[in-house]
Amino acid sequence: MRIEHVALWTEDIGRCVDFYQTYFDAVAGDRYTNPAKGFESCFLSFGSGARLEVMKTTSLSLQQQVVGTQRMGLTHLAFSVGSKTQVDALTQRLQQDGYAVLDGPRQTGDGYHESVVLDPDGNRIEVTV
Repeated sequence: MRIEHVALWTEDIGRCVDFYQTYFDAVAGDRYTNPAKGFESCFLSFGSGARLEVMKTTSLSLQQQVVGTQRMGLTHLAFSVGSKTQVDALTQRLQQDGYAVLDGPRQTGDGYHESVVLDPDGNRIEVTV
């Protein structure tokens, strides 16, 4: 058994796709649009086989979250980038490109070397080894 994919709502699919392609080497599939339901989505695939679906709706009233806050339920996505050096370099690149770095890079008590950054929609992303 494995998790097939995780899905995120976004107000701008293109911006979200660009972020994950640029910084996490995602490969975007074809966009799916269902005008009758006011729904669009795009699957992003990663080298490990993991997939992320980014979705947009015009028919639902989605609750806005406070950017970067912790909440019950899904709270972050973690991406392993291979080494401490790569964690540090990607974190610095994201920060230089204007993305918020909330924590790190640092060594955690449970043995990870990680940083926590925000994607364009304010979702918490752990960049780790």
